[in-house]
Amino acid sequence: MPNIIDDLNYRGLIKDYSNEEEIRELLSTPQTIYCGFDPSASSMHIGNFVMIATLMRLQRAGHRIIAVVGGGTGMIGDPSGKSKERNLQTEEGVKENTLKIKAQLERFLDLSDPNKGVLLNNYDWLSKISLLEYLRDYAKFFNINYMLAKDIIASRLEVGISLTEFTYMTLQSIDFLKLHRDYKCNIQIGGSDQWGNLTAGLDLIRKLDGAEEKVGCMTSHLITRSDGKKFGKSEDGALFLDSKLTSPYKLYQFFYNQGDEDSVKYLKVFTFLTKEEITSIEKDHLEHLGARIAQKALAYEVTKIIHGEDKAIEAKNISEALFKESFASLSESNLEELYSSYSITIKDDLKVEDLLIEIKAASSKREAREFIKNNAVSINGKKYTDANYVLNDSDYLFSKYIIVKRGKKNYYLVKKEK
Repeated sequence: MPNIIDDLNYRGLIKDYSNEEEIRELLSTPQTIYCGFDPSASSMHIGNFVMIATLMRLQRAGHRIIAVVGGGTGMIGDPSGKSKERNLQTEEGVKENTLKIKAQLERFLDLSDPNKGVLLNNYDWLSKISLLEYLRDYAKFFNINYMLAKDIIASRLEVGISLTEFTYMTLQSIDFLKLHRDYKCNIQIGGSDQWGNLTAGLDLIRKLDGAEEKVGCMTSHLITRSDGKKFGKSEDGALFLDSKLTSPYKLYQFFYNQGDEDSVKYLKVFTFLTKEEITSIEKDHLEHLGARIAQKALAYEVTKIIHGEDKAIEAKNISEALFKESFASLSESNLEELYSSYSITIKDDLKVEDLLIEIKAASSKREAREFIKNNAVSINGKKYTDANYVLNDSDYLFSKYIIVKRGKKNYYLVKKEK
């Protein structure tokens, strides 16, 4: 079977290997590989999707994957990436989030056959370990000095860390041991901030099951933009995989608006296009700079993977309609989709100048009139030059929507409440 490591390296996905040659050797034959997912929120975001997509790649390469939702570890809280102690979630909240995260994972992973993929909840085994069992059978094998040297712990020592979060590493290590013994899982993957937890799991397996055990781990890079800033945040916050929290159109627009360098990079990270397909897109993109060829391919592919082809086509059509100002081609469902992304509500018909102030397209009447005088304002594709014109039902799409454009790039979708 082809070795998936070469493809993962081409895409720039792997930051650290416990031992690259050993993992390459393991992956030359079918393996069982696991990744954990934290139920700290009701939905995963686009940053989490890097790990989901990595599992998908491994599964498509012929390996069995295990996705573990941390219903047990989520009761404790992972200290990684946190500058202070996190507030513990309620048991009910963790259970509710766990169910939602499991449902999201089921959308992306092939779980039709347990020989291909398995979805587990670590609450099912961690909750059954008594305190004395934990201390005698597991904690005994963790040296405090060893744990303090891990970045995941060391980064918190100055501000302090509770015993609760300090033990998180040991619980994740128990997960790896459990999966190794019960599912013959030899490889764990995770984000780069999980390196200390992953290697602790390797050490626990070797201490309890023998130093000759062939196990390994690898982490993904923290995805950043070309300017070095963290990826996955928009101006409004995280880009969630739940369409109710981040609409398909908003996801499409986020990727469509990436820079030239980042768009090619993200084609490798977030899509399943082949190396040859990406190379072809990059060549075409560089030969026609300004046509946003890579951005269009990226936005479409990511939206298709996460929300399905129909939603990707719809998002693409909405984007093109806005660009061409062919608003008449938008259906009411298209406008609802737009409204869920960029919602502004008004209650009364307003003068054009007052509307601009209401939706924050202008900061004052003087500025609003200046925009209008300079033909910089259009509503549903029509220029308005009379600042005192009062909008009425005939100006609205489907009697309730107007799309205001100010300048070349500033759009405002407005819904009139009746």
